[in-house]
Amino acid sequence: MLFLSEGAKKAIELLKKDGHEAYIVGGSVRDMIMGIKANDYDITTSATPDEMKKAFSCHTVIETGIKHGTITFLYEKEPIEITTYRIDGDYKDSRHPESVEFTKKLDLDLSRRDFTMNALVYNEDEGIIDLFGGQNDIESKIIRAIGDPKKRFEEDALRILRGIRFSSQLGFEIEEKTKEAMIECAPLLHNISKERINVEISKLLLGKNVKKALLEGYEIIGEILPEIKDMHAFNQNSKYHIYDVLEHTAVSLECIEPVLHLRLAMLLHDTGKPATYSVDEKGQGHFYGHSKISTEIAKKFLDEYRYDNVTKEKVIALVKVHDTPIEMDRVFIKKRMNRMGKDLFFDLLKVKRADNLAQNPEYFWLEKLGDMEKIAKEIEKENCFTLSSLKITGNDLIDLGFKGKEIGDALNKLLDEVIEEKLQNEREALLSKIKEMEK
Repeated sequence: MLFLSEGAKKAIELLKKDGHEAYIVGGSVRDMIMGIKANDYDITTSATPDEMKKAFSCHTVIETGIKHGTITFLYEKEPIEITTYRIDGDYKDSRHPESVEFTKKLDLDLSRRDFTMNALVYNEDEGIIDLFGGQNDIESKIIRAIGDPKKRFEEDALRILRGIRFSSQLGFEIEEKTKEAMIECAPLLHNISKERINVEISKLLLGKNVKKALLEGYEIIGEILPEIKDMHAFNQNSKYHIYDVLEHTAVSLECIEPVLHLRLAMLLHDTGKPATYSVDEKGQGHFYGHSKISTEIAKKFLDEYRYDNVTKEKVIALVKVHDTPIEMDRVFIKKRMNRMGKDLFFDLLKVKRADNLAQNPEYFWLEKLGDMEKIAKEIEKENCFTLSSLKITGNDLIDLGFKGKEIGDALNKLLDEVIEEKLQNEREALLSKIKEMEK
């Protein structure tokens, strides 16, 4: 028996009490079969919206999308989305049906869904109902479209990205005919809203099998980020690399923790390489200036797909300096932490580690990166690399007669000397230095 929340149980109980069929459906059933706790529950039912409202007359109901047969049932603050069995009309925009027809037949409702693993239904009285072999596909770790895969993706092109995203999250293989149809229909992704693509790409990047998903789905992802196609099979022709540009990117993605701005930085950090490739007299490949081009590509991608400003700023900053050397020097590291901020500097070290782990093991410099991190953590504890960490403030300078721009200039000069370890970050030493500066 699968676990149902109290809200899901109550909704099914009330619908069945009024003579209707009702089941939880989709991802929650799939996840529970896989031993993953369901975070929310969707219910499909033979009841029309009016019949649902009657069954839930003593409870709060939100008319979420009632013309498409969807309401939200609230039970002790738990929201449960419930939709009437339906048959979709023609799709004209590769996303939404032109019309919806309600039906009393469960099989007709399930046949319009995307993948077999998402077309399972369950309630506690009848158990799992599996009309399309979804349980076998889950057991075999297969993503398979229901019915004609090309038709499924022409109906809703977002399903193409969902398939790649599920592959990344679950580690499942995409069935061959399903994959062929996904590639064939991939240009339809241009009809999908940028915000919806943002959601799917972000989830895909955070998946534990993102390397495999990127390498196998590059033709599809390349419709969203065209540079991905150029990176495929692009030989770096360098002693420092054992992978082509796309493989290097894919490996680096799995070598960094699943935090969105870090994964985005790894996806984008080498997108400028194919456009900057050159070969020296010894036959070695080089990518001079690729960070600059990659940064431009990153800006365009993040803007186009509506990423928030904080994420954009972090990703662009990391892509821009991912290939810039860091000296094993306290003052240099302090200056970099001051310029970037300590959190982003530590992120840069993570990016460099992942980048290095995706290169030739003969040229790993992980120990040096570890030493840099130790120095940075020592500096972080000392807290002496920002204006706010100085043991005097602008008010102290005002008391000494400084005005306007003089205050900021003086504080910055003090900070420079503290960062360069020419001056102790102690109040008396700072005040003494200020008095010298006055002279």
